[in-house]
Amino acid sequence: MHRPGKSRRHMRRRSIREKAYLHIQQSIASGALAAGGGISELLLAKELGSSRAPIREAMNQLAAEGLLEQNPGGGMVVAELKREDIVELYELREALEVFAVGKIARVSLRLADNDRLQTLVDEILKLQKELEKSKQPALDAKQMERFIACDLGFHALLVSMANNSRLQKIINDTRLLISIFAIHRRGHDRVTLKSIHRYHQRILNAVAHQEPEVAMAAVSEHIQASQRERLSEYDHWKRESSLQQSVPVFFDIHKMALQV
Repeated sequence: MHRPGKSRRHMRRRSIREKAYLHIQQSIASGALAAGGGISELLLAKELGSSRAPIREAMNQLAAEGLLEQNPGGGMVVAELKREDIVELYELREALEVFAVGKIARVSLRLADNDRLQTLVDEILKLQKELEKSKQPALDAKQMERFIACDLGFHALLVSMANNSRLQKIINDTRLLISIFAIHRRGHDRVTLKSIHRYHQRILNAVAHQEPEVAMAAVSEHIQASQRERLSEYDHWKRESSLQQSVPVFFDIHKMALQV
């Protein structure tokens, strides 16, 4: 016998679980929840006005996807990527995005989609010009937010055109995992922005002219360049972290000098 009350409770629990899932996911992507940081099941339940059960289910799902991991002391923390994790994630992203772009470039690109992609490409050029005008060495935090938004938008829009929801979810999850490390990302300089703009324009031109081989090669080169950049930043961050732990007095003196 169907029980409407039970069905409604199940739907509400599912809705809260999905809300908690998206809330945690977005907090990780934005950097509000840093790698290694703990997640409070109780606080999330209070914040979302629910019991702890759907929150726990959302956290278990995120753990299965690699975003969270069990803390030896109990509870869950945001996953901390190792160097080999970054390599594997970029290899997966390259394989899937190259396939997706090859598929897209074999059919005619709609004018509306071309215009949307071109707008995202032009936004990077706009940031490059702003940086040149300001004479600053790299983008500030707000400019990096704009860069990340248009960079993610460009790749996400391209992948969505492959009309493969499973492929799109795997790529999105992969990019999100990479973004956990991107919290350590420094602002891009003019050389980096110029390189990324050139890659995006090459990819768009190849897709628009239905040149799948050219588009696939450009995506592959672009992702490999991004991987090298992330690994370089990771190595720098690890060196700094290790130095700060082994010689903390050096950093204390440096901070005091900056305050004078």
